[in-house]
Amino acid sequence: MYTSTELMICAAAAILEDGKTVAVGTGLPCAAAMLAQKTHAPNLVVCFEAGGLAPLLPTMPISVGDSTTFHKAVLATSMADVMQFCQRGAIDYTFLSGAQIDPFGNLNSTMIGTDYARPNVRLPGSGGANDLASFCWRTLIVMKHDAKKFVPKLDFLTTPGYLTGPGAREAAGLPAGTGPHRVISDLAVMDFDPATRRMRLRSLHPGTTLDRVQAATGFELLVTEDLAETPAPTALQLDVLRNRVDPGRYILGRAG
Repeated sequence: MYTSTELMICAAAAILEDGKTVAVGTGLPCAAAMLAQKTHAPNLVVCFEAGGLAPLLPTMPISVGDSTTFHKAVLATSMADVMQFCQRGAIDYTFLSGAQIDPFGNLNSTMIGTDYARPNVRLPGSGGANDLASFCWRTLIVMKHDAKKFVPKLDFLTTPGYLTGPGAREAAGLPAGTGPHRVISDLAVMDFDPATRRMRLRSLHPGTTLDRVQAATGFELLVTEDLAETPAPTALQLDVLRNRVDPGRYILGRAG
C-alpha cells in the first residue's frame, strides 16, 4: 500500500532525468529529487535557492538553507548565483506550487479575493517562484487537486505559465522554449497541449476516474488521445523513499 503523497513523489521523480539540473525547495519536490537521485538518476544535479549546488543529500532538509543542502556539494554559493544560473539557461527543471492554477499553468501564491489591499487571504507571495518559472526550461507543478485551486481565472497572477496562450510568454520577453511541463496532483498527471497551451490530462492515478478529475477541476480539461494510468510506486521506490529519503517522516507523515 502507498499514500497519495508517496504516489505524487514517485510520479514527480520519474520525470527527472539523469544528468539534468533541477532547482528545488523543501518538501515534496526535494523528496522527489532525492528519490530520483537515489534510484534512476544518480547524476541529477540538485540546486537549492539558498546556494547549495549539487549536494548529495544524506537526509531530508528542513529548509533551503539547512546545512544538509550543502553536504558534499560541488559549490556552496548564494541565491544570486543560483538565480543567474537560471537566467543563463543552465537549469532544466524547477518545482513550484501555488494556491491557484489556471488552464495555462499560471500560478497565484499572493492573495485570494478581489481587493489587493483587503484580500480574503494574504499568501506568502512569489519568493523566487516568478524568477524560476520565467527562466528554467521546464516547470513541474505539484499541488492538491481541488476545484478551488484549479480555477478558470486567477485572483492574482504571481508566476507566469503560458500566460494567455501560444506566443504570450515570448511576447512578454520570456525565453522561447520555457514554460510549464507537467502538473502532478493527487489525482492525475497533466501536461499542456502544444497547440493551445491549455492544460491536458495525461494520466489518471490508479483508482481515479476521468469524471472525478474533471469534477475537481474548475475548468474543462483537455484529454490526450492516449490517456494512460500513472504507474503505481514500485517496492524499490517505496523502500528508498521511506527508509533513505524521509525516514523521519517529515514529508511522508503528512496527511494524504
